[in-house]
Amino acid sequence: MHVTLDNPASVAAPFGDRFAHVARVDVGGGALLMLAGQVAVDDTGAVYAPGDVTAQSERVFEIIGGVLAAHGAGFGDVLHVRTFMTNLDDLPAYGAVRRRVFARTGTPPPASTTVEVTRLFLPGAALEVEVAAAVRTT
Repeated sequence: MHVTLDNPASVAAPFGDRFAHVARVDVGGGALLMLAGQVAVDDTGAVYAPGDVTAQSERVFEIIGGVLAAHGAGFGDVLHVRTFMTNLDDLPAYGAVRRRVFARTGTPPPASTTVEVTRLFLPGAALEVEVAAAVRTT
């Protein structure tokens, strides 16, 4: 088993380099990817589209897609999605984006957990999404 913590150049660095975007565990002919929670930020770290849950959801999945791609994975490799939302009334908007993202994979949607939280670490962020994925390396 080999473990790597990584911040791919394909996405903006985490805030203050305080964490890794992905923990990768290589085992046998594949790898397990555990992605840190992602919020909708631009390349400077500013909140993307404050107040627009649809735009924030699209941006979050764009960032996640970049992290996955840097490790040879895609949304079809995602096993589990965990979502933290500041307002579950926004679930329909988020759900529509999420369905579009995973419908393109041609695979069943991944396991999922969604919870409402009082706030996220970045004021203005409406949601934070983390995923676990498995990718074959041989």
